[in-house]
Amino acid sequence: MGSADARLSLRGSIAARLAVGYGLLLAATVAAVSLVFYLGTVGVFERAIDNQITAIATRMAQAWHSQGSQALRHEIDLQLNDSIDSDVEIVGLVDDRGRVMAGNIPRWKRPLPASGELAFATIERDGAPVSVRLVALPLDDGSSLLVGRDLRELDAIRSVIERALAASAAVSVLLAFIGALVFRRSLESRLGRIRRTAARIAGGDMSSRIAVQGDDEFARLGADINRMLDRIESLMEGVRHVSNSIAHDLRTPLGRVRNRLDRALQASADPQALVGDARLAIEDIDGLISLFDKLLQIAAAEAGMRTRSFEPLDLGEIARDMAELYEATAEEQGVTLRVTDGENVRVPGDRHLLANALASLIDNAIKYARTGQYVDIDVRQAEAGAVVSVRDYGPGVPEEDLQKVTERFYRVDQSRHLPGNGLGLSIVTAIAQLHGAAFRLRNAGPGLEASMRFPG
Repeated sequence: MGSADARLSLRGSIAARLAVGYGLLLAATVAAVSLVFYLGTVGVFERAIDNQITAIATRMAQAWHSQGSQALRHEIDLQLNDSIDSDVEIVGLVDDRGRVMAGNIPRWKRPLPASGELAFATIERDGAPVSVRLVALPLDDGSSLLVGRDLRELDAIRSVIERALAASAAVSVLLAFIGALVFRRSLESRLGRIRRTAARIAGGDMSSRIAVQGDDEFARLGADINRMLDRIESLMEGVRHVSNSIAHDLRTPLGRVRNRLDRALQASADPQALVGDARLAIEDIDGLISLFDKLLQIAAAEAGMRTRSFEPLDLGEIARDMAELYEATAEEQGVTLRVTDGENVRVPGDRHLLANALASLIDNAIKYARTGQYVDIDVRQAEAGAVVSVRDYGPGVPEEDLQKVTERFYRVDQSRHLPGNGLGLSIVTAIAQLHGAAFRLRNAGPGLEASMRFPG
């Protein structure tokens, strides 16, 4: 049972398959190199022997045709006594009955090789069978010229090379096996870190991260996973914060609605009191509906559900429309709206969403601007892209709160007495991200400047 489980484990392991593939590739490489080496050594010797045999046989055949039998015998004697490879050369003149008329070969008792073709044969030399390579050339008088070479030296060289290649193949297979094991263990170790981290996260430890070492593919994968986990942890923390904030922000208005309805029931004899309490309850319910509408807007923007409705838009036109819409509200607060827009500043986007974002910025600026001051709405074309900004001349935001005011339901202490639920800048942030824009807040001294920078 254990061996079967092990086979299944190996069969389903990418590390094992890669290790086996690595071993097979190394074995194939060693085999290819060995073949090239063999052909480059033994093959070269064999071709050199064949060329030498052919050259000698051609020269002697020419001597026969030009000067006859005596000249051929003389050439055979010279070839065997020139002290050059005399111990391995085989040359002989054999008649049609196999009798040797000249040369150093024994009596020929077997059929001659095909005319002019190099062949392997076995003859007796020094009382022992010897492998030879030879060629037979038939002559006009019925005899045959045999020219060949003793292959004992070549066989010895071939044997040494084959043993060396066999030994190197065995060592290579052993090294390939060891290398495959090391490769598999290294791969499983790197993957094991990722799996153990994933298991800890699945167990609830969201702070666990993969240890990144080096700069290889696994290190880059680990870094990517860590960034993904950071984003997931941030989103989950945001969800917990939003859940707590919703529970807190809903409790107060729902409590007010309940109290007013209870009071209305108790004062049911007084129609005016009943109408007043009902009106106040409706206002609170409308506030809750507005709260949920804003949360839905944020969710829709973050999900990218409105990107299909994008079209080229004139930011200056949207800014002028929103300024005109809030002009009466600004006058009631004693604030003057000033619009500065460049010519034909266009961006792709959703008109309703961008108008909503700009309306939130203008509404916030009017709330926090001092009486008698201005709210500047600026639209311009910058080198990096289009920019729309809204600035008030109020108290600004404390630096420690500047990065937090875009979080849902977050409100600085100095603004808690003003109406609102802390979702306006969250909506603007989500809409900016949907349009690929960067939303930035900065204390302009005096006042706060909020800007959206669209890519060019």
